[in-house]
Amino acid sequence: MDPVRHLRFSLSILVIVVGCGTLGYTLIEGWTPFEALYMTVITLATVGFREVHDLSDQGKAFTIALIIFGAGIIAYAVGSLVQFMVEGQLRLILGRKKLENQISKLQGHYIICGYGRIGTLICKEFHARPLPFVVVEKDPTLVEKLAGDGVLYVRGDATDDDTLIAAGIRRAKGLITAVTSDTENVYITLTARGLNPDLFILARSGEEGSEKKLRRAGATKVVSPYTIGASRMAQAILRPSVVDFIEIATASRNLELQLEEIRVTLKSSLVNKTLVTSGIRRDLGIIIVGIKKVDGQMLFNPPPSILIEAGDVLITLGEPTATQNLENIAGGSTGDA
Repeated sequence: MDPVRHLRFSLSILVIVVGCGTLGYTLIEGWTPFEALYMTVITLATVGFREVHDLSDQGKAFTIALIIFGAGIIAYAVGSLVQFMVEGQLRLILGRKKLENQISKLQGHYIICGYGRIGTLICKEFHARPLPFVVVEKDPTLVEKLAGDGVLYVRGDATDDDTLIAAGIRRAKGLITAVTSDTENVYITLTARGLNPDLFILARSGEEGSEKKLRRAGATKVVSPYTIGASRMAQAILRPSVVDFIEIATASRNLELQLEEIRVTLKSSLVNKTLVTSGIRRDLGIIIVGIKKVDGQMLFNPPPSILIEAGDVLITLGEPTATQNLENIAGGSTGDA
């Protein structure tokens, strides 16, 4: 039986025995309910106090039966309580150890600071991808939610060095600080940048003017959910068809069309080919919306004659299966397109 159900069962039996003892003394001896309850408790507890009143022979026989059955019930209830506490602690310790082992094996993962509304949505998107990530959260209620959702997490303050080290910040690829306080986001960014100078840090900005502070603190990119939300709402009125297209193309589970970015590696067969000779559009049916060059220059609607170089990031629009094939080609795991 489950330890919780086991404990509930034993406590229920104990309550029934106390109720039966109280009722028995009331009917046999004619005592008041409180006197009967008192007599039942001291009898079951075997504390040795004197009787409330002298017992009749029937009362003595009932007391003997109550001691025989009640003592066993008390021992059973106490044993269930001890089992519940010990197993609960062991389960907590073993569960935490398992969690730490899983986090210690992560490499090139992302750290998400904060499991509020925005943090939860980010986790869902990462899980759908899927991307390896670990959440840092200090709120006990949200920590319980993380455990229930089966998400890897570290309980603690993200502004603390030890907490971020426990989350594997030195092995991480990026960090997202999505707590509600801009002040905390600044401190988290400072701490993370100090622990890993090469880390990609995405920071949430809530108040006006916080973006500059976050960038000075070391954030690679700053995003304001309120600004983005307001812009999206305005565009939904001004350019509804465009917004519908973007929502379809950026949906993580859309089976028809997706916008994606794909990095070309040095061993890819696409290197030193033009868009037209690469066969990306002809063979895969994928449209190259833009190319982010190695020097950071973004080329929109690149011409067919543009040369693809190692390190380029292709902004693509196409079906998920075709996009996956192109990712394999760009990574060098397959032959020519």
